[in-house]
Amino acid sequence: MAWREQVAVERRAAYRDDEYWGRGVPGFGDPKASILVLGLAPGAHGANRTGRMFTGDRSAEWLFRAMHHAGLANQATSVTRDDGLTLRNAWVTSAVKCVPPDNKPLPAERDRCRSLLDREIALLTRLKVVVCLGGFAHDVACAVWGVRPRTKFGHGAITTTTSGVVLIDSFHPSQQNTFTGRLTEAMLDDIMERAVELVR
Repeated sequence: MAWREQVAVERRAAYRDDEYWGRGVPGFGDPKASILVLGLAPGAHGANRTGRMFTGDRSAEWLFRAMHHAGLANQATSVTRDDGLTLRNAWVTSAVKCVPPDNKPLPAERDRCRSLLDREIALLTRLKVVVCLGGFAHDVACAVWGVRPRTKFGHGAITTTTSGVVLIDSFHPSQQNTFTGRLTEAMLDDIMERAVELVR
């Protein structure tokens, strides 16, 4: 909590005139969604600044371009909370609700946010597929859906839970992965298209 507030006060030079959200960031999307996109945590100068998950940073550019291509978003950009973005059959959230230092949440932060995530998921009564963006999200999803033994994270890997909800893994669209070519646009497009196919 202290870190998210510090970031909101100190701000990045490019956003020095912006009013930072600086609080826990809720999920958003279509409440009738059958696809959940689960990330790690709000970005320091993305969601922590704008107040909407995957909004206002490079990860947002990649994620919503892929979701738009797959027909899950009405536009390919996510810049501000009031930019007109709407999701179809998809809900976007994160395992941890407050931005952590160095984008590395501690187990205690993950555990504190678990009840918030559980309540969010309980409202998604039509949920069939969870796109896990990164290993952290995969591990949290395995815990939520009681996957035992926990399956290994791998881009494109699919785990079917005992309740029938399907987990599909993707590398996170962070600059660490996109700048190095570990994740390409085609790879992320493929994940989103597979998620759509799984709910048809």
